[in-house]
Amino acid sequence: MKKILVTGSLGQIGSELATALCNRYGANNVIISDIREKRSDDETAECKCAVLDVSNVKQIARIVHEEKITVIYHLAALLSATAENNPQLAWDININGLYNILEVAREYNCAVFTPSSIGAFGPTTPAENTPQDTIQRPTTIYGVTKVAGELLCDYYYKRFGVDTRGLRYPGIVSYKTLPGGGTTDYAVDIYYEAIKQKKYTCFLKAGTFLDMMYMPDAIKAAIDLMEVDPDRLAHRNAFNVTGMSVDPEKIAASIRQHIPDFVIDYDIDPVRQGIADSWPNSLDDSAAREEWNWEPEYNLDRMTEEMLKCLKEKLL
Repeated sequence: MKKILVTGSLGQIGSELATALCNRYGANNVIISDIREKRSDDETAECKCAVLDVSNVKQIARIVHEEKITVIYHLAALLSATAENNPQLAWDININGLYNILEVAREYNCAVFTPSSIGAFGPTTPAENTPQDTIQRPTTIYGVTKVAGELLCDYYYKRFGVDTRGLRYPGIVSYKTLPGGGTTDYAVDIYYEAIKQKKYTCFLKAGTFLDMMYMPDAIKAAIDLMEVDPDRLAHRNAFNVTGMSVDPEKIAASIRQHIPDFVIDYDIDPVRQGIADSWPNSLDDSAAREEWNWEPEYNLDRMTEEMLKCLKEKLL
């Protein structure tokens, strides 16, 4: 049986991935960790938890050794907009933290899942149907750390045989966790405001197309990738995956199918708009489909229906 460590388990993806892993493999086989204490109402209450700073390699090694960890899902990171406000901290967490995880994985023979992002691309990347293998010249510190992380994971696989695997996530939409400092976070906040005020002021302009994915698909993709026979994988790290390519107006139109008087207006944040403009409009995820049968289950309208239903139960 696998013994799993999740870092960054209180973050947007980490919190829901940890729950899914506990349900799949059993609470006794999943250790959830974050730099903060777990909330008392966390859904993973039955799982063993640890306070873990990924910049402290001795802490990581101790947990991996004591708990006999075989797989690490490494989610601890600063997101795009937050990283731009503190690039030095972003490098320390996103790169030095990953290096520490890979070193411990090398020593204790662990497999490692690491998420990359559409932020790993830049303005010279083909914007439409962005290929799996293409130009990667990001203009943000977040993107730089993601490209460096992809290369570092490839290196540890080729040089040391560490079983590293990863996905290039698009924007992730979830009703369970609040926005956490990402450029694509408007696609979460818009649903909250649709329920609370029937109005949303967007920090990205209309026509800003970005790939998105509903959280259940994001969780499914991570687990499916880690379960596949490694002999099938030609790329191993940083697979393009996506659920839909949307702009604020398309999401608003989908919401109006359920809330006809919903209104969207705009107050553009130049920092986040600049970041979004440097990212692809749509991704080609054919490599993931071919190598490990990736297939999203949610399109925009199905996601909208579920987001609004669940947020009404949560907020009203």
